[in-house]
Amino acid sequence: MENMTTREFSQQESQWLASARQMGHEAGEVLKSYFRRRDLSIEDKGNAYDIVTEADKGSERLILDHLHRYYPDDAVLSEESGDDHRQARCQWVIDPLDGTVNYSAGLATYCISIGLKVDGETRMGYVYAPTLGEEFYAIKGKGVYGPYGRLQAKATTELQRAVISTGFPYDKATNPDNNLDRFAQVMPRVRGIRRLGSAAMDLCYVAAGWLDGYWELNLKEWDACAGELIALEAGATVKRYRNDHGICILAACPAIAPQLLNLVE
Repeated sequence: MENMTTREFSQQESQWLASARQMGHEAGEVLKSYFRRRDLSIEDKGNAYDIVTEADKGSERLILDHLHRYYPDDAVLSEESGDDHRQARCQWVIDPLDGTVNYSAGLATYCISIGLKVDGETRMGYVYAPTLGEEFYAIKGKGVYGPYGRLQAKATTELQRAVISTGFPYDKATNPDNNLDRFAQVMPRVRGIRRLGSAAMDLCYVAAGWLDGYWELNLKEWDACAGELIALEAGATVKRYRNDHGICILAACPAIAPQLLNLVE
């Protein structure tokens, strides 16, 4: 990896990252081959807002083939295939296409997210946005790297000067706990709110200092695993703040995190 100071990582960590990058770039070619095609096959998973495409499936198939070949004893949790329930110290947590709604609409804010847990703790995070050509990766305790080298979260101290992102759960039409009330609380108190449509990229953009904060409800482990570590390693405050509606996560500049958390909890 061009920006990686390899001496900072152990041989095992470098191997994990090399594998993640190979899987990410090869899966990225699959996604780019389907991107903006009018004949893209799209299916509803549970409702019209939660969808899967043939590109999701092709990306996941390539990643799983690699893991089964090179890490046959490791467990895998992936969005489309679920949990393989293998008992193993290492578990790969995969979102083969984070931002499927964006992707299906022809919007370039989508990515591949690959996390690795060892004994339940996330040790590596890798996120690649193929069309944008943006790559982010971290090893626990050893920093995080992105398109312009080592990353550091911003030091914004006033909420009114912050640009924040958020998202809305797939059950937004039927569940009143759909984040609209928190959105209304935050909007008048910040410089702006953005909706990127990819949790992994939201977290990476907080790490890169391109966003001052982010919160979202009802995520899954594959949405958050890699990006959470990337934001933490960049010095952001990251908190899973509820346990009754999927993964509810906040990531923000340390100085504004308490104010933002108070508004969204």
